[in-house]
Amino acid sequence: MPPRARFAWFRTLGQLALILAVAAIVGVLIGHPWPVVTLAALGVVAWHYWRLRNVLLRLTARQRLTPPLGEGIWNELDRLLHRSQSEMRGRKKRLIEMLRAYRAAAAALPDAIVVVERNSQRIAWFNEAATGLFGLHYPRDIGAPLVQRLQPLQLAHWLAAGRNAEALEVTSPWNPAVTLSLRLIPYSDDLWLLVARDVSRLLQLEQMRRDFVANVSHELRTPLTVVHGYLDMLDPSEHPDWAPMLAEMQRQSQRMTQLVEDLLMLSRLESQDSLPGEETVAMAPMLSTLKREAAALSQGRHEITVEDSAGVDLWGSNKELHSAFSNLVGNAIRYTPAGGSIRVRFRPEAHGRGVVLEVADSGYGIPPAHLPRITERFYRVSTSRSRESGGTGLGLSIVKHVLNLHQARLEISSEVGRGSTFSCHFGAERVRRRDDFALSEALP
Repeated sequence: MPPRARFAWFRTLGQLALILAVAAIVGVLIGHPWPVVTLAALGVVAWHYWRLRNVLLRLTARQRLTPPLGEGIWNELDRLLHRSQSEMRGRKKRLIEMLRAYRAAAAALPDAIVVVERNSQRIAWFNEAATGLFGLHYPRDIGAPLVQRLQPLQLAHWLAAGRNAEALEVTSPWNPAVTLSLRLIPYSDDLWLLVARDVSRLLQLEQMRRDFVANVSHELRTPLTVVHGYLDMLDPSEHPDWAPMLAEMQRQSQRMTQLVEDLLMLSRLESQDSLPGEETVAMAPMLSTLKREAAALSQGRHEITVEDSAGVDLWGSNKELHSAFSNLVGNAIRYTPAGGSIRVRFRPEAHGRGVVLEVADSGYGIPPAHLPRITERFYRVSTSRSRESGGTGLGLSIVKHVLNLHQARLEISSEVGRGSTFSCHFGAERVRRRDDFALSEALP
């Protein structure tokens, strides 16, 4: 107990003892001590009840009342209550100011922010940008069902995914020229945050970049063909001193040609939303081809094994899948020192009805910091090593886009010094029963 409160407490007890003592003396003098003491005690109780009533009035009053002066326990209680109320009003004022600041910040954001009740999926609050992007209006849409207000957008299944909902890009039904990127962020047990961003400009810039790369790559084909022609016409035997230079020029021109071809292929893949033609891809001949290509590229420097435990074929584009798989095998050979091993395995999914094609090597490995960006175009883990191997830096980006067109995914696991494993996971909808005739044709 604070010293001031302790002093007030003992002062009140002293006053009570003094009142009872005076009452007892007066009672003895008039010959009726107990009635006088009883009346004095009742008066003290009544006085305390009256002070208690004042405390209740102070607690229930909405106006600010100055506590009365005095040094008794009730005066100290009034002072403490007044201080607590002042502190509470100060905290409430600060909270209101913070809430206003947060709402003003949310209202000023260019992205649409909608607070959604988790259970009922009703709109609890939205900022001004939601009016422009979603057509919501205050206060009409407060408490309205979100899916109903955002029709014709089909968001019911997307909202049902909750925390597992991935970012969704949709064309705005209110403005076909606007593309919205939607994200659902659960930030409490009862509320979700729907964030919508206008990504039309970003998509336009991305398309301009793709068109630029495709056009430049296409225009480079003709001069490269001319350079190749003149280099082939030059006979190193006539000028022995030129032989190393001619060999280096041919090697670099071939590398540039491969770079142009990869850029054109990547641009074509990025511009496609689906595969133009699909068929049953016989995996037995595909694996045999991959083994021959790997052996030719390795030239006996690696141990190469190919396993087929899935016993099924795939549905998709034979050309695109071969490009993706051969890129993975080529990378494994280029980044594995001589004497290492390359293992290509086509197997069923451990859990599920899909299949996996794995390419595992015992090469240099990839540091964990590089794995999230390894499929970006021209991304290099080691610039010097990539140039020595002759890679273009586009192989894994091509693999990712080919797999996306097949509704498949690429998983990468690696450990520095122990090698890497690239796994292509295909869903059950891409699996087909193997044709026995095609299998017999593929066998030697």
